[in-house]
Amino acid sequence: MSAELADSAAFCAEQVRAHDFERYASTLFIDAGRRRALLALYAFHVEISRVREQVSQPLPGEIRLQWWSDMLAGSGHGGIEGNPVAAELLLAIRTYGLPVEPLSRLIDAHQFDLYNDPMPSMAALEDYLDATSCTLYALGARIMGSGAGDHLARHAGLAQGMVHVITALPLDAARRQLFVPVHLLESHGGGMEEIFAGKETPRSRAALDQLIGEAGGHLESALALLAGVPPEVRPLFLPLALVRHDLKRMSRADNNLFAPQARSRLQTLWIVWRASRTPVPQTQRSA
Repeated sequence: MSAELADSAAFCAEQVRAHDFERYASTLFIDAGRRRALLALYAFHVEISRVREQVSQPLPGEIRLQWWSDMLAGSGHGGIEGNPVAAELLLAIRTYGLPVEPLSRLIDAHQFDLYNDPMPSMAALEDYLDATSCTLYALGARIMGSGAGDHLARHAGLAQGMVHVITALPLDAARRQLFVPVHLLESHGGGMEEIFAGKETPRSRAALDQLIGEAGGHLESALALLAGVPPEVRPLFLPLALVRHDLKRMSRADNNLFAPQARSRLQTLWIVWRASRTPVPQTQRSA
């Protein structure tokens, strides 16, 4: 590996370690070649998902996302070779034959992040997660050489994505951004302003409990399917152990879902390591 390529790979690893430690921890249990490609994929997602944090207005964010769309489409943009994440992603695409269309869909889905339009329905949330979290698992499975298919990737991505929506509540509420579906809130007699107030009410808790239940159902399905996956592929899905851990905490009646819940990196590593030592994944009920 040339020094330039080594620097690009190291840059991607550091980006994921700094901004998506849960996925970074799971790659520690994967062989070097596939780990490098996964880190390129995850670093790409870090770049896309953090655009909202890096701009003050939607238009500059749209321009950044368009740059990535054009890069994937092969459109001319100066400096692509100087972008370590782009260089590593293109290498992963060539090496593992990754389709570009899901990556483009992922970019398009994250345009939603740039605006404060509320997530309208569960169907819209599932579409969003299908294009983001589920896509990362589906492409990761291709890198791992797995024939596990999209069914497992979809359940895993929906479970992880829904849990992330809940864990991000304090931050999203503070900036008046809503990923919890409005229709779900309204079905329990609540609304957006209850979420933006940042305080739990019986109505908002009922809606969030339903979302927790949906996530738990997808986790159950994912773990059942994971039991039939070859052992060498399972490390890709180690973040599900963290999803299971978070769902247990969230399900407790005394847990305030609007209070930030920080988990140390040491605890993350411990949970992931323990899961890596489990030969057959446990369902949430038996855990």
